[in-house]
Amino acid sequence: MAARAQQGDRVRRIAILVPAAADDPEFQARVGAFLQELAQLRWEIGRNLQIDMRWAGANPADIRRHVTQLTAFGPDVILTHGESTLGPMLQETRTVPIIFVSISDPVGGGFVDSLARPGGNATGFLSHENSFSAKWLELLKEIAPGLARAAVLQNPRQSGSSQFAAIQAVGPALRVEVRPLNGRDGAEIDRVISNRTLPIAD
Repeated sequence: MAARAQQGDRVRRIAILVPAAADDPEFQARVGAFLQELAQLRWEIGRNLQIDMRWAGANPADIRRHVTQLTAFGPDVILTHGESTLGPMLQETRTVPIIFVSISDPVGGGFVDSLARPGGNATGFLSHENSFSAKWLELLKEIAPGLARAAVLQNPRQSGSSQFAAIQAVGPALRVEVRPLNGRDGAEIDRVISNRTLPIAD
């Protein structure tokens, strides 16, 4: 990348879609670090680089609107954060390269074919390795040795099947029955818990 920048190639265009408000300090820091690294690689905004950034917040309608705008600009590459932005972006384009960050289970979510060979136009970074998920159940067992049943809260519309599989696989060794507790969103999960559809733990 640095070599291309030195050779005076055409201006490259990066689209960035952030699922947060523009004044969010955490995301401001992340975007700042990204731009700083680009500058160190001699990619300079206004000289050989153009950045189209949208702060979409968490509203799905706003995210979809920004997705349409950003792809219409004809970017060379798109940067997304999390499932809420990656999913709509993949629905919009299957040709523009997409780099994603902070995805918990890109394979289970249907975003890539496999970790070794993503396929398609998307690749990126997991928020953590799936085997870590098994450690969560191990920690619960240490905290509550009498634990016999546990429910895993998950949104089946998003990624997470590989994480659940890792948790479920370690269950027999710990003598803990593990079941999924599905909800489309936080409000539905709250209703399921309040109705005690499944005992969380015994």
